[in-house]
Amino acid sequence: MDSSAAPARGRYWLLLLAALLIWFGNLEYRKLVRPDEGRYAEIPREMAASGDWVTPRLNGIKYFEKPPLQYWATASAYTLFGEHHWTARLWSALTGVLGILLVWYAGVRLFGPDAGLYAALTLGSSLLYVLIGHVNDLDMGLTFFMGMGLAGFLLAQRDEATARDNRLWMHVAWAAIALAVLSKGLIGIALPVAVLAIYMLMERDFALLRKLHAGTGLPLFLIIAAPWFIAVSLANPEFPGFFFVHEHFDRFFTTVHGRYQPWWYFIPILLAGAVPWLVTLADAAVRAWRVEQPAAAFRPKRLLLIWAVFIFALFSASSSKLPSYILPMFPALALLMGERLSRISSAALGWQVLPVMAAAAAAIGLAPAAEIRAGDEVPVALYRGYVPWLVAAAAVMFAAAGASWYYCRRDRVKPAVIALAAGGLVAAQLVLTGHDALSPASSAYHLAQKIKPHLKPGVPFYSVGFYEQTLPFYLKRTVTVVAHQDELEFGLQQEPQKWIPDQAAFERIWRAKPYALAIMDPPWFGRLRQAGLPMQVVAEDTRRVVVRTL
Repeated sequence: MDSSAAPARGRYWLLLLAALLIWFGNLEYRKLVRPDEGRYAEIPREMAASGDWVTPRLNGIKYFEKPPLQYWATASAYTLFGEHHWTARLWSALTGVLGILLVWYAGVRLFGPDAGLYAALTLGSSLLYVLIGHVNDLDMGLTFFMGMGLAGFLLAQRDEATARDNRLWMHVAWAAIALAVLSKGLIGIALPVAVLAIYMLMERDFALLRKLHAGTGLPLFLIIAAPWFIAVSLANPEFPGFFFVHEHFDRFFTTVHGRYQPWWYFIPILLAGAVPWLVTLADAAVRAWRVEQPAAAFRPKRLLLIWAVFIFALFSASSSKLPSYILPMFPALALLMGERLSRISSAALGWQVLPVMAAAAAAIGLAPAAEIRAGDEVPVALYRGYVPWLVAAAAVMFAAAGASWYYCRRDRVKPAVIALAAGGLVAAQLVLTGHDALSPASSAYHLAQKIKPHLKPGVPFYSVGFYEQTLPFYLKRTVTVVAHQDELEFGLQQEPQKWIPDQAAFERIWRAKPYALAIMDPPWFGRLRQAGLPMQVVAEDTRRVVVRTL
């Protein structure tokens, strides 16, 4: 046995422990940010409080936009550990770490030990992956289960797989796809099926159809995915039409959700999201298409590239775009980069690190320019509190890139990759943690602390003209929306008694209440004050005004 093996393993375990501490260390620190973090914290809170784990509700109103897997996981965390920032974000953070371990395992089995290590390092330090892994959003859970489906397929179809391996890993893939569907809907199965079809057509490899074990895999998929869809449809007959038509076809083909962006929207997101591995990513992607196996062999790198390109193209063509939509690309890209880094020369890696140093140096100087984004709703003072965090992140990235280049000069690829990965993870966490400086404008946490002394049990609370997503979580109660529907529209059509449709109706109800509270934006406050509505301001910030009856 190599006498140096044990100390090396010890160092890796210490690195893993440090990475986990950095990864999970700031989950509680930051306030929940509107809208997604508030929404996906509140739905599980109401689920745990009501005991109804079949029908998701947001602000007490039926909410069918997404399936319940993450709601179930978060509601379980609340039940076990309490309602906190960290329990609200735990599912994203946990599936993010599991995704890193997944690409390590798949990389080892597909391309070798070094490739697996480098795949894990690149994924766990890519800017977009780290950021989404610490935000209460559905896309990290989806990415993990889609990545598991992809890894299962690759391990089942690799040339070295036995018949038993093929059967085992294909059933893992079928189960993972079912959980992806329960995470975010039909995209969980539509994407893998489309990628497989494209690969078979391009490679003329239709023999793969016989290796999918669909005869047992499809029943497994249905056993996992179907029960909730059946249960929620029986309890809510309106669910199938809304979920399968409106939330899938309308979302993709129309601008009904108001998220229209140009076709090139995801290009800068991918470029920034791949930092600090952007040059390595380009290098790996170009090489992935090259034919290195005999014509009859399964080509995992080509399938990985098709997976990434198809996801990017699909969401670029969609009429609804958010930055996190392309996150499922990243496990595939990490495997490609891991394989490339396992064969790269130290000189080539050194040239790839130099642009990272240059970009980090530029970021140090440009960070104060973040203040130009300030306005009436997000004052310049908040951005000034954020700038030091941005400068620190850029400085860490510059130092890490410098260390990586130093190791490259000494022909030590592995320490160079570890140094750059460590810098990427720490820098991303600094960017994310520092964002809490903007929380007075992006979260209702601070406003909620001012409201609580005025919030007596059973007091009516109205949200006029808008719905503040993070407020119900902090107040531990729902509000009555006034003259506003947006994403609550479908649920309010089913339960119209749960809202007040216009200003006139609200004024009549308000005047009749001996004590009530309401939150609104400054324009609505000015409109109601001009109408002579009796109100006393009890709390306010740059975005919102909270009033009580007189």
